[in-house]
Amino acid sequence: MRRKSGSLIPLEASICTAAADLAEVGIDEFHGYELAKRLAADDDRRLLTAHGTLYRALSRLENMGFLKSRREDARIAARENRPGRRFYKLTATGAAAAAGARATVPGGAPRRRRVVPV
Repeated sequence: MRRKSGSLIPLEASICTAAADLAEVGIDEFHGYELAKRLAADDDRRLLTAHGTLYRALSRLENMGFLKSRREDARIAARENRPGRRFYKLTATGAAAAAGARATVPGGAPRRRRVVPV
């Protein structure tokens, strides 16, 4: 897919908006599965065809500077007997993209997004 440098496809814009919504309620870091559940609970579920789609989009957003990520401490994952997670955090650039995405919703009015507890 060809696009202008710095422009976002709908899934990427939804990820930035969801991350901004999480930050507004005090959740600064999130992992991919948590985000997938939140997107599926919202109107953006049609954008999420598979978890691989989400993780590729998260990687692109990190490469473009919209997100930062870090690996979870392996001891925590081992103690909980599960694979390690990668945690993501919205950058200032990502927050600006989320604000822009909210402002350009079809119909003129910003969409109201609900934050669903995990």
